[in-house]
Amino acid sequence: MLRNFKKVSVFDVKNRDISSQKPFGLEQPTNNQMGVVTHEAINQLKALMDQVDEPLKRTFQNVHQGYIVETLDRFLKAREGNVAKAHKMLVDSLNWRLQNGIDDILSKPILPVNFYRGVRDSQLIGVSGYTKEGLPVFAIGVGLSTFDKASVNYYVQSHIQINEYRDRVILPSATKKHGRYIGKCVKVLDMSGLKLSALNQIKLLTTISTIDDLNYPEKTITYYIVNVPYIFSACWKVVKPLLQERTKLKVQVLQGCGRDELLKIMDYSALPHFCRREGSGSSRRSNNNTTDQDCFSLDHPFHQELYNYIKQQSGIQEPTKPFKQGSMHVQLPLADPKKTEFCKTLASEWRKFETQDDLSISLHDIKISD
Repeated sequence: MLRNFKKVSVFDVKNRDISSQKPFGLEQPTNNQMGVVTHEAINQLKALMDQVDEPLKRTFQNVHQGYIVETLDRFLKAREGNVAKAHKMLVDSLNWRLQNGIDDILSKPILPVNFYRGVRDSQLIGVSGYTKEGLPVFAIGVGLSTFDKASVNYYVQSHIQINEYRDRVILPSATKKHGRYIGKCVKVLDMSGLKLSALNQIKLLTTISTIDDLNYPEKTITYYIVNVPYIFSACWKVVKPLLQERTKLKVQVLQGCGRDELLKIMDYSALPHFCRREGSGSSRRSNNNTTDQDCFSLDHPFHQELYNYIKQQSGIQEPTKPFKQGSMHVQLPLADPKKTEFCKTLASEWRKFETQDDLSISLHDIKISD
């Protein structure tokens, strides 16, 4: 699928002046929302990237997929337009890719398939369709993900594989289909089933989030949060001020399953299965849902295409005899102090409300005898 796209190296445009070039098809958020990245800043960052070593140049091609200006723009926005900081961030990310073999991660299937099914059943993520503008819709089952069927390394490997498949296959295909650059997605986060025990996964979720922040910045245009329990709503009011302004403006907490609001940007067929009806438990899998509706399932077309693509890239078939399991060990980043503070505050507030609810229930159950 990647063969259909012309590879344009940053070094092929070394002598081209892009100061007057408007990034083709680049999503243009409002100035007060994301900040403006100047063409001068992009030119300066491009000049710095011209000087990196050859191995970094090669892995950078897998990152930009021929859209250099848009990629430089993303890293600049992630560092508030500061060229030096964006350059360090990008070079650090490229070194991370080299040190951890990220360029080859789409040829490292998690085997056997039954084991991978366990990963998928406990790390709920999928693609339900596309928005009316052609952006892929990623659905994430935050409340019902248990992360209890494999080690941390498998979940990190699976997450990075989905990121790379999005950037190397899904987004280039969407770009080709629509005839304009599509480099971002929307994410719908399902909070139903969220319990205090989910805090046990804070460290893993923080690790995955940090990997995204450092290596896949500005790939999500909006986060829609749906099926929100009361406790989350109360905690959100406390932790929201801790988020960066750029992040806060990307997050929208919707009422109920969010169906009516989401239908403004996507057709019904693209809605995640947990947004298709109102009522409690709407996100849980049921026998009434077919497998093609449940975008978390390994049997969903997205996951079948992803898994078959990885197996094809690896040049192997599913083994007929037991396969020695082994995850791809990716160097995990150090926790961001600000993110750690956010998680601690969230956990603290969550426990407060959980304690209050338990006390309320206990008082309610007290019977007074005459």
